[in-house]
Amino acid sequence: MATEKKAKVAKSVPPKAAGNKAAAKKAGKAPASATKAPVAAAPASIAPTAVHKQHSFRRRMIGVVTSDKMDKTVTVEVVRRQLDPVYKKYTRERNRYKAHDELNQYRTGDQVEITEHAPISREKRWAVTRLVARRAEA
Repeated sequence: MATEKKAKVAKSVPPKAAGNKAAAKKAGKAPASATKAPVAAAPASIAPTAVHKQHSFRRRMIGVVTSDKMDKTVTVEVVRRQLDPVYKKYTRERNRYKAHDELNQYRTGDQVEITEHAPISREKRWAVTRLVARRAEA
């Protein structure tokens, strides 16, 4: 008997028009969103025009080409400064990477940007992305 009373009470309560659209339709009322005036879109001059650059998971480094004697491969030396944990002084750290140069266009002394790449050969895991600065000819 108690369950019948609860069921009758639940059916007799009027639905909220603003919160429940389905119940408002059943009750014969228009939903709150239908009564509002449509909002005009922002003009094109106000719309954001910035293009989001996709994040690349590949590392990029800038270094100097030290050797271009191999075919389609250059050796790039990257020099970084690293803080010594004990003495708190900066030391130079030098690493050399073999990078893929498809057109053999980079020469010794050129400053280039290299990007991580899938293994191309045993030691080659980098590719030259762009030329940063050409070597000054004497």
